[in-house]
Amino acid sequence: MFRHSKVFITKLKNLSLQGSWRSRGSSAVERALQYTAGQKLHGFTVKEVTAVPDLFLTAVKLSHDATGAQYLHAARDDSNNLFSVQFRTTPMDSTGVPHILEHTVLCGSQRFPCRDPFFKMLNRSLSTFMNAFTASDYTMYPFSTQNAKDFQNLLSVYLDAVFFPCLRELDFWQEGWRLEHETPTDPSSRLVFKGVVFNEMKGVFSDNERLYAQHLQNKLLPDHTYSVVSGGEPLAIPDLTWEQLKHFHATHYHPSNARFFTYGDLPLEQHLQQIEEEALSKFERTEPNTAVPPQTHWDKPRVDHVTCRPDALAPDPIKQNTLCMSYLLGDITDTFEAFILSLLSSLMISGPNSPFYKALIEPEIGSDFSSSVGFDGSTRQASFTIGLQGMAEDDTETVKHIIAQTIDDIIATGFEEEQIEALLHKIEIQMKHQSTSFGLALASYIASCWNHDGDPVQLLKISENVSRFRQCLKENPRYLQDKIQHYFKDNAHRLTLTMSPDERFLEKQAEAEEQKLQQKIQNLSDADHKDIYEKGLQLLAAQSTTQDASCLPALKVSDIEPIIPYTPVQPGTAGGVPVQYCEQPTNGMVYFRAMCNLNSLPEDLKIYVPLFCSVITKLGCGELDYRQQAQRIELKTGGMSVSPQIIPDTADLDLYEQGIILSSSCLERNLPDMFQLWSDIFNSPRFDDEQRLRVLVMMSAQELSNGISYSGHMYAMTRAARTLTPTADLQEAFSGMDQVRFMKRIAEMTDLTSVLRKLPRIKRHLLNPENMRCAVNATPQKMSEAAGEVERFIGNIAANRKERKPVRPTVRSHRSPSSSCQEPHFKPCQMKTYFQLPFNVNFVSECVRAVPFTHTDYARDPNSTQTLSAFRGGVEWARAGKFTQQDIDEAKLSVFSAVDAPVAPSDKGLGRFLNGITDEMKQRYRERLFAVTDKNLIDVAGRYLGVGQQTCGVAILGPENESIRKDPSWVVK
Repeated sequence: MFRHSKVFITKLKNLSLQGSWRSRGSSAVERALQYTAGQKLHGFTVKEVTAVPDLFLTAVKLSHDATGAQYLHAARDDSNNLFSVQFRTTPMDSTGVPHILEHTVLCGSQRFPCRDPFFKMLNRSLSTFMNAFTASDYTMYPFSTQNAKDFQNLLSVYLDAVFFPCLRELDFWQEGWRLEHETPTDPSSRLVFKGVVFNEMKGVFSDNERLYAQHLQNKLLPDHTYSVVSGGEPLAIPDLTWEQLKHFHATHYHPSNARFFTYGDLPLEQHLQQIEEEALSKFERTEPNTAVPPQTHWDKPRVDHVTCRPDALAPDPIKQNTLCMSYLLGDITDTFEAFILSLLSSLMISGPNSPFYKALIEPEIGSDFSSSVGFDGSTRQASFTIGLQGMAEDDTETVKHIIAQTIDDIIATGFEEEQIEALLHKIEIQMKHQSTSFGLALASYIASCWNHDGDPVQLLKISENVSRFRQCLKENPRYLQDKIQHYFKDNAHRLTLTMSPDERFLEKQAEAEEQKLQQKIQNLSDADHKDIYEKGLQLLAAQSTTQDASCLPALKVSDIEPIIPYTPVQPGTAGGVPVQYCEQPTNGMVYFRAMCNLNSLPEDLKIYVPLFCSVITKLGCGELDYRQQAQRIELKTGGMSVSPQIIPDTADLDLYEQGIILSSSCLERNLPDMFQLWSDIFNSPRFDDEQRLRVLVMMSAQELSNGISYSGHMYAMTRAARTLTPTADLQEAFSGMDQVRFMKRIAEMTDLTSVLRKLPRIKRHLLNPENMRCAVNATPQKMSEAAGEVERFIGNIAANRKERKPVRPTVRSHRSPSSSCQEPHFKPCQMKTYFQLPFNVNFVSECVRAVPFTHTDYARDPNSTQTLSAFRGGVEWARAGKFTQQDIDEAKLSVFSAVDAPVAPSDKGLGRFLNGITDEMKQRYRERLFAVTDKNLIDVAGRYLGVGQQTCGVAILGPENESIRKDPSWVVK
């Protein structure tokens, strides 16, 4: 997977704790503290042992004696153990060699020569994460699992893949690029470029924001590896040869160029022994020349321009320009300076109180900040970018002037103390919140700094950095202003990059690809043509051949725990409102959710619900205007959000609950403040500022428009399912293409008064305790205080209580007599929908109406979800029962790895609260999963997936397709 380098401050926001409440015998943290510097362990030498109390872990740094490989172990009482190995990969051209290599090493290795060991392990393991990433200057291979045996199995596969891959020419053709006949079996069909990475990168560069970000990095850092596209420029990819790929592997994928990271509560020495025996003992030290030199600083600023495809769904069709100024900052291995610069970035751009938000967003010059805006610490020297998307070309000079003026203003006046405190409070929250993927977040957080030989342990000492920052500010009140002066005002290394749409952009790309193709074809001899045809058939045969995966390690179904852990919850009420209390080790945090049913909402207001949700916490409330409200939320909570929620009934596909969910969290000391904010939002939200609403509408419409090329498959799936169930129909209205187009229409309105008037009407129906139920997760010590605050909150909002008759027929469900509803006139039907959009890739989905959660067949759906991205060959294979017991066992492992994914303390009991799925229901489902047989699978494949057996929907988002347009069975949008 190609990962563009853009990283905002807050990789830290993902660096949230998990597992500090767990222990297996003696603490993993304590065990690791017993290692000493100089100690020898399985070919490694311990260099340093450091307690990191901020993150409840012990960091053990080692190096491998023979090869010099670096190793960091983060011992923590968390059963979701993680391994990653990363290599510094520094390409000097845009052929995508590190990205294609990342794909190709996963196609088979010496010990595991089957074609796709990596993907086959997804079904032979209980992994909680498996993937690989290509960044601008490193390639990383991480996995995580909660099962010790599984960890060893996956480690063997990963080590063999990266150090001893087969790198077959056939795999290079498949994953990288090849010339092949459009129809491989027809030598008279035209030759075209094919290849997984080739097509993937065409998709990446269909996204205007990713295209812009790539150009920004290439042009800001033009002297070395950052001037090229590590993922591959589509027209440069066909210049890569198989020999060059193998050479790049030999140079870069060597232990002397590797950094190993392990995390969790499994013993370190076991990891070291396996890594030494299976990989490192077979290598000697080399001196790979992969270091990235510092970029030479410019003596004067530069200006550049790029073009992109027009955006058919842009909020304002005549405002499709982007302008950013990007500044080269300091070396990221200076961890404290990088910490300060990331803080500065947030102070300058985050939220309505930040100077650049006031200066650039509120005057409505553009639709939103460019997605490249912010601090980027992913390259050897960090950068900061500021600018707008969705602006008119005529405003170019205005925006440049505003940026320069705003920097002058910050130098003159600095930041308010409350702004700084709000940001430091956010950091405190991030250190206390416990996530389920802490190991992965940690690996990502340290990757760039460590990649350039910075100290990864120093990065983890967050409280130390905060204390040092406070001291600097105390000693010099102008500390931050001086940084702004140095890095921005006096910095000549500044790039101003503009981007504008070109109506012929995709046409020019197609012409350039055709020209490249013809260049390749012109140089072919008759023998080459014959070779291409034969290789096409050879690849087709290889892809069609069933692979023998018996060489791969696998867990057994018997390795899966038969019984789920029980999550105790206490039902209660507050002021007549049902409340679920769940005591958890939340590390000093309190989590609050409220589900508000929207059954009584008039039909004409439904489409406005997502807009209402996105603005209700951002318009101001009570005595607070929107700026004061934003500041208060930052100072007193971990965030407050409202989002639409559509919950399918567990027993009937035609029943569902529709509503909105309110979510927030806070430190225990701020409980009263958090509930006061919610009370003010319920009792006195502000709906009087049309200009503020316009700003929020434009930002939301731009975000939706940008998201289509990035998440096209999700939009295709949502649309394909639309006609199958009432739940899916409403999901499309709330989060599908219907919502994108609706928000575009709203953004185009010159007068938003009519929209503003709808918000209080929606509020009266939704923010009503009569339609509400709540859930609280907190520590046992704080639960009674939290319950008291909920009681007070419900009392405070009692005036909003109005008995309302639902506008739709309701039926009983597991939640409450009036929570579920059904569409009396909804009839599932077939539909094929085609959205013509200016992309050069297609997003395709087919969905089949299946069964609800409690149905006996739910455990037997061959794909285990209600959404089937279907392909008839697979269906026929399943219907014919052409699978083995091993196939069934692998499918069960795959399903269980999702079912048994770790759950954070903040989310325990949430399935019961939202969906009504109790632990008893989960256990019954588990038992049905264990009991699935081949006969069950053949039966459900025939009953639900066969042609004509069930209603299905299809959707395609993509470029002009004449054959679809001529086919009357398609609805063209």
